[in-house]
Amino acid sequence: MAKNYVKVSANVADTVRPTVAGAERHPVLHALRTVAARVTFPLLPDDYLQLANPLWSARELRGRVVGVRRETVDSATLVIKPGWGFSFDYEPGQYIGIGVLVEGRWRWRSYSLTSSPVAAKKTITITVKAMPEGFLSTHLVSGVAPGTIVRLAAPQGNFVMPDPAPPKVLFLTGGSGITPVMSMLRTLVRRDQITDIVHLHSAPTESDVLFATELEKLGAAHAGYSLRLRATRKQGRLDLSRLADEVPDWQDRQTWACGPEGMLDEAARVWDAAGVGSRLHLERFAVSKGQVHGQGGTVEFARSGKSVTVDAATPLMEAGEQVGIRMPFGCRMGICQSCVVGLLDGHVRDLRSGVEHEPGSRVQTCISAASGDCVLDV
Repeated sequence: MAKNYVKVSANVADTVRPTVAGAERHPVLHALRTVAARVTFPLLPDDYLQLANPLWSARELRGRVVGVRRETVDSATLVIKPGWGFSFDYEPGQYIGIGVLVEGRWRWRSYSLTSSPVAAKKTITITVKAMPEGFLSTHLVSGVAPGTIVRLAAPQGNFVMPDPAPPKVLFLTGGSGITPVMSMLRTLVRRDQITDIVHLHSAPTESDVLFATELEKLGAAHAGYSLRLRATRKQGRLDLSRLADEVPDWQDRQTWACGPEGMLDEAARVWDAAGVGSRLHLERFAVSKGQVHGQGGTVEFARSGKSVTVDAATPLMEAGEQVGIRMPFGCRMGICQSCVVGLLDGHVRDLRSGVEHEPGSRVQTCISAASGDCVLDV
């Protein structure tokens, strides 16, 4: 059974000059930029190019928000035009990191792409649902204006739809879990691969269904697509132990499921019990953290000479960002290993497991916090 986790972002440490995205596809342009970098040292070409076009950057992927489209009362689709270096060869179902400057601080989250890579390669879309505990999601839905420049991380993730698609597919989605599946559906339409698809989607009410009009039109235009909506406030949650009542041949279908953690956990149990776990593909939007212990401490960043005092719940990555240290990172959830740095002195604790790491270890800064004073090789 494939278990996949969202969400990611990508960046690099200030102490390391990153490989330019897209260099292998534009060797001549990359050579010119390399020469420019030497001529303009100690500044980078970006420092000058930004004056002409803020989307031109060799250090990071950037994009401009060119449209914000309301989907429901608490959700919106952002249309983004990526800058130089972005590759449109992502796979339907993947996600992308987005960094937004809010109150003087770059805040990063990752969201599933809802656009299709088969579409015109000019813009991408993400669809965001404002969450009560989600500062950035609320800002993206209500506070981002067209023209805003954002930072981007390259698309990634293994929750993808293959080409060609399986002959029989089941989509099991709940709430905003429909977003990666929307990219898949839009791609299948463009590839003319809507063959035999059953889509079970749950939302609190009918007005909470993302892409409701588009899904309705999809069902009307393609006999092979069957959408079954469930308003959970009236009908209750779908009982997956009785899935055969809804989809008699569910065990024969390749299934992509994304939604609330409880739904995915139940799906994993049901598919495993039926001996068809290999046909279930899961996308999880969160990784839980364990109970926080300790008192925090002062985190010193050896290469920069900077330091900051934080509590025991603040990840080392966020501690660095508080004092302007752009540390390497990928998923910011303890999955991709992109944020690993050396621990020179002191102790840090894994926020998920509580395991304490000693000097000489290499630690994941996105899910580790100070357990007393410590020194990082950054």
